[in-house]
Amino acid sequence: MSRYQIDVLVEDGLEAEVAMVGLDLALVEQAVAAVLALEDVAGPLEVSILLANDARLQALNCDFRGLDEPTDVLSFADDGDGAAFVAQPDAVRYLGDVALSYERVVAQAHEYGHSLDRELAYLTVHGMLHLLGYDHERGPDDAALMRAREEAALAQLVLPETP
Repeated sequence: MSRYQIDVLVEDGLEAEVAMVGLDLALVEQAVAAVLALEDVAGPLEVSILLANDARLQALNCDFRGLDEPTDVLSFADDGDGAAFVAQPDAVRYLGDVALSYERVVAQAHEYGHSLDRELAYLTVHGMLHLLGYDHERGPDDAALMRAREEAALAQLVLPETP
């Protein structure tokens, strides 16, 4: 069994567009694995990544953060349910979910002048770091630490910088 089970899902209706622009969804798995290895997260564990449209991200952002606006990435860590059950020693731990906006991947890649794959990898890394407790919104020191970890994870991947 692999240390990490990484489920990459594309929202219904986006599959053809994602395929047409040639987004490398295997890169999502590589980015997740790079973060987990860099942060020395022990397996076995499972994480799900959803590539969805802006409307879906906006709805999730509104429901879970009270912000009725689209966003590029949301992370939902599995904080456990507080149950008193004892897990089997080899049980797979569910780390959580990351939702990515396809439209933000495309728009931000163009805005920043780099490839779609690089933006997809960056947002995946960013979301994964949030799952692991990093939070750039706590202040400048936390933002700098998270940015350094993002760069370290991205350095593990082979990414074209420009389109």
